[in-house]
Amino acid sequence: MEKRLTKSQFMAALSETWGLSKKEAEEYYNKFVALLYKEIGRSGEIMLPGLGKFAKKHRAARKGRNPLTGADINIPAKTVLKFGVNKAAKDALL
Repeated sequence: MEKRLTKSQFMAALSETWGLSKKEAEEYYNKFVALLYKEIGRSGEIMLPGLGKFAKKHRAARKGRNPLTGADINIPAKTVLKFGVNKAAKDALL
């Protein structure tokens, strides 16, 4: 298995693909991420065509078990962020 891209390698690949400087590519990427955060915060989800969907989901409170002691514990309810890959991305990658 090959190593995954580091952030600097990813930004270099973006800059090469987009024909921009590394600094400009990182600025555009950061603006894209900020847009994702803003939209998920506003509506609770965002669809990325050709890739998938980020969505906030409420996870109900539940019982759990401490693996070290075996004692029962209560896990509180919380909101989590989920990402679902769409069919086109699955077909392309799997």
